[in-house]
Amino acid sequence: MALSLKKHEMPEQDPSVRAHNFDEVALGYDEETAVAEAERCLHCKVPLCRKGCPVAIDIPAFIERIKNRDFDGAIDKIKESNGLPAICGRVCPQETQCEANCIVGKRGEPVAIGRLERFAADRAMAKGGKPAKIGPAKDAKRVAVIGSGPAGLSCAGDLAKKGYKVTIFEALHKAGGVLSYGIPEFRLPKDKVVQKEIDAIKDLGVDIELDSVAGRLFTVDELMEEEGFDAVFIGTGAGLPRFQNIPGENLNGVYSANEFLTRCNLMKAYDFPNHATPIKVGKKVAVVGGGNVAMDAARTALRLGAEEVSIVYRRSEAELPARAEEVGHAKEEGIRFQLLTNPVEVIGDENGWVKELRCIRMELGEPDASGRRRPVPIQGSEFTEPMDTVIIAIGTGPNPIIAHTTPGLETTKRGNIAADEETGRTSKEGVFAGGDIVTGAATVILAMGAGRKAAAAIDAYLKNK
Repeated sequence: MALSLKKHEMPEQDPSVRAHNFDEVALGYDEETAVAEAERCLHCKVPLCRKGCPVAIDIPAFIERIKNRDFDGAIDKIKESNGLPAICGRVCPQETQCEANCIVGKRGEPVAIGRLERFAADRAMAKGGKPAKIGPAKDAKRVAVIGSGPAGLSCAGDLAKKGYKVTIFEALHKAGGVLSYGIPEFRLPKDKVVQKEIDAIKDLGVDIELDSVAGRLFTVDELMEEEGFDAVFIGTGAGLPRFQNIPGENLNGVYSANEFLTRCNLMKAYDFPNHATPIKVGKKVAVVGGGNVAMDAARTALRLGAEEVSIVYRRSEAELPARAEEVGHAKEEGIRFQLLTNPVEVIGDENGWVKELRCIRMELGEPDASGRRRPVPIQGSEFTEPMDTVIIAIGTGPNPIIAHTTPGLETTKRGNIAADEETGRTSKEGVFAGGDIVTGAATVILAMGAGRKAAAAIDAYLKNK
């Protein structure tokens, strides 16, 4: 049979329907489609796809098992390297990682590795049943993990498998970090997927302490010196929003994307009044930025009832940092793209609420330090549009609370924790760090990779201590 050069399509909700609900957009492969897609894999002697995976999943092996309808074997193979497969199958940028290296992709479309991972994980969840709980030995060494996002969960899971007694300390009232507060329900269902993946980590013997703010309730030194932890991993992410510092950003109706998405996802504002958190979007919404978070905020605002939602981005479409899939979904749902445009002022009414957004047109000049062409304002091109809500989605930085309360912990000039890229070792004995708190805002899978590397390094450190 000739090799198909196209991926099997992912079934999805119709755009005109999904734009008005928070149900998951992508519906997943059925068994026959998954097997047919798995048959596209060439099982290369040198599987370059593995080199593109930050957690080093044995991709050809799990795909071979799907092809042979050994679905239990497929998820077992994935879970040797990845403790959050149903999450990664949904939100990983496979197109720039494993699939970017796929040999089939040199002639046509790469094998749909992410969709197959999701299929295996979803099938295992639907099947139900739990493995026997793993518990550490009574004399096991203790590791504290600060933050229950992707980095913390991966580090904790790997350490638990190695026999350590692990406690995760999470500042919020729900575990998951960005998986719970940042990524919308229509891309990553919370009860159906995120909570089940977290429960699987807990089944390994990991304890999770919620409402536990490191740097306030306790310090890193207190965890080690008073609570008796033998090592600490810091995976607190990058949750501090950045703003443009333009006039009017303090008006009512201006949100950081972080606050907007947290209110909707973690605090269930989309289900008001069944949940007590209200949110106001009005008729016209502008989202400033071009990354995945901007797409998430724009598509969320649409589902909350906005009549017109615009992405305002200072570069062209070619430079949009968001995944092509997310941009495509946003366009299908009717999100308007105002490209080569930059806000210069948010204008309010007499009551202090957003009334208008003033912008300037941009053109691309010479490349800057990032290698991308620098956006340059076009003099005299300012224009003003009526607006009810403005959401700023131009990136996030590290919360300084842990760095400020941990003497001897070195940070970078951007305020990130300085840590070795391969081991997560920090300047402080027994303290490791990884994920966005080290790298700045990046992807779920890169944070997971950092958590796994740190777990291996903590294991080596404690064995040699």
